[in-house]
Amino acid sequence: MAQAKKDLVIVESPAKARTIEKYLGGDYKVVASMGHLRDLPKSKLGVDIEHGIEPEYIPVSDRSDVINDLKKRSKDAKTVFLATDPDREGEAISWHLKELLDLPDEKARRVTFNEITKKVVLESMAHPRDIDLDLVDAQQARRVLDRIVGYKLSPLLWRKIRRGLSAGRVQSPAIRMVVDREKEIRAFRPEEYWHLDAHLDRQEKSGAFVARYFGEGEKKRELHSAAEVQAVTADVENAPWEIAAVKRGERQRSPAPPFITSTLQQEASRRLGMTPRRTMSIAQQLYEGVDITGAGTVGLITYMRTDSLRLSEDALAAAGRFIKSFYGEEYYPGKPRRYKTKAGAQDAHEAIRPSDVELTPERVKKDLTAEQYRLYRLIWGRFTASQMSNAVYDNVIIDAVSAGHCFKANHSAIRFPGYTKVYEDPAEDEEEGPKKPLPDLREGEKVTLKKLTPEQRFTEPPARYTEATLIRAMEEKGIGRPSTYAPTITTISNREYVAKEGKYLKPTALGETVTDYMEDRFSDIVDLRFTAHMEDRLDEIENGKIPWRDVLAGFYDGFEKELSEAEKDVGRIKVPDDVSDEICEKCGRQMVVKNGRFGRFLACPGFPECNFTKPIVIEMPGSCPKCGGRMLKRTSKKGNTFYACERGAECGFMTWDVPVKDKCPSCGKSMFKLSGKGARKPFCVNPDCEAFVPEDKRGYRKKPSGTGEKAVKKPKETK
Repeated sequence: MAQAKKDLVIVESPAKARTIEKYLGGDYKVVASMGHLRDLPKSKLGVDIEHGIEPEYIPVSDRSDVINDLKKRSKDAKTVFLATDPDREGEAISWHLKELLDLPDEKARRVTFNEITKKVVLESMAHPRDIDLDLVDAQQARRVLDRIVGYKLSPLLWRKIRRGLSAGRVQSPAIRMVVDREKEIRAFRPEEYWHLDAHLDRQEKSGAFVARYFGEGEKKRELHSAAEVQAVTADVENAPWEIAAVKRGERQRSPAPPFITSTLQQEASRRLGMTPRRTMSIAQQLYEGVDITGAGTVGLITYMRTDSLRLSEDALAAAGRFIKSFYGEEYYPGKPRRYKTKAGAQDAHEAIRPSDVELTPERVKKDLTAEQYRLYRLIWGRFTASQMSNAVYDNVIIDAVSAGHCFKANHSAIRFPGYTKVYEDPAEDEEEGPKKPLPDLREGEKVTLKKLTPEQRFTEPPARYTEATLIRAMEEKGIGRPSTYAPTITTISNREYVAKEGKYLKPTALGETVTDYMEDRFSDIVDLRFTAHMEDRLDEIENGKIPWRDVLAGFYDGFEKELSEAEKDVGRIKVPDDVSDEICEKCGRQMVVKNGRFGRFLACPGFPECNFTKPIVIEMPGSCPKCGGRMLKRTSKKGNTFYACERGAECGFMTWDVPVKDKCPSCGKSMFKLSGKGARKPFCVNPDCEAFVPEDKRGYRKKPSGTGEKAVKKPKETK
């Protein structure tokens, strides 16, 4: 008796194949295509522009074994289910598979899984559809557009500037954003301002507190000079003080919405120290499936490339049940929270959420790697918190007045934790103000001035982009889509258009040279509004509103003219060296950045007369708490990272703790945090400050005794 034919299911990765095959049982064979099997040729443009913009697709050369195996399996199968990722690119991969395997329409069926769980997989397999050719056309337009820009511009940059360069429809605007920010920083002129704190004490009862200068009466006033500070000081230091107002109230804070791709990459970078590329790699693993004790192979999260805040009704109901049973009725707001997706989003998928909220991070921790656990905990916490009650705070604001001047003190204490029981935002917690409670003051009460402490400050330039903040800016300006953020940042770093200094992205001289040339010759390519408009046009193709070839033809007409004009330029453009702030220790010249076999380093520009070199010094935020000099990141002979004052032995300050931009509210010195990944609370290292945190209170981990290993000791700061 002939064996019945099995249905064939083609997915992209082996991990997803193993998970889905367990759900479907013996009537199906699930195999992986390992991504694209048909694409444009690498050796040439591969697009016939003269005859209707016709792409030339060929089988990927090193995938012949996979292609032959799929051809054999598809021929023997009853039905072929194309189950690649549920986005434009996944739709295009399914279309390429159908064409490559020569599958008739009735045999090739498309299915998508927003989450890899048994329930969703079985439901999706029961409702297959045809391939969505509008989605395919949108991806074709993106692929061909990027190929035309890249393959036409890159050779031009090779001839005009340097070999090995590249340009792109998304990467070039991203570089421009980094370059523009650097120009803002250079053009910035700091402005002086002052804080003036009054240290006050009650007269009849004990209760000292600090209030900061607000203005004259109810009118807010900034202090911009020492003379203005001295004038206020002269008015109040010998005048009587009293409490003019005590305002008590309640403040509520709502939870943040669940993650989309960009916000997940931002938070994973800020809180876990993960690069966007690593974040997406770990998220892919969580989506495709992990073996969970007692539950089998489970896809733990929904699809992670999304710009939608929409949540399914099933997920909302499950979250409500879980919150009420696990935390209590008071932690549920009474009805589901629904978040509005921003205008222009594709809204093709749900927000990123756990596929089963009952699978808490602690329940699955033993089955996950450390990175998987940390990222899953972040996603689970953000989603669960998004459906919980507001956090409630008791606020008190005190106005202390003297000689017509008003000084304000405030304090906020949590009354009901609400969603913060699950997901706290360290950045928001730091904004809560002084943690020390205020005394129980009454209006009209007389208080005594103990001292006034003025502090001079200067406005700071805008911060350089980090990978996370660049992604946020790209999203806000419509540059790229969820699937392109991480690859774009990887590309501009690998091409050395930007360099990381600490966590910040700084444009190299090469990046600035290429950007200036592109702005001069191809202003539309690097124009942020044009790039965002092109993304909108791709969305219109996806929605079936315009033919994809018409969009490309309209773009190419103007692009070809720009290319023709640029080709007439004579001569090459010299890329200047990146000049550092470091001085050559041998001859006194200002050192420049060079590229070598092992990366970037500092070299004397006087070579060959002077051949002095040294590693690149990375400037950290904040300043030396001892002398106010720059804090630099250094590496010891054993390869360990530490932080030291730029003045070296002359100052002597060094520490293993990481400098941060925040200043201590008590003494105004730069604060530090423990090294390592994830969010860490900053602390003051100034021993003369009332907020000083001794080393043994900073949270260093001690190795348990009896392990046979030497304890890792943190050296003391040199005071």
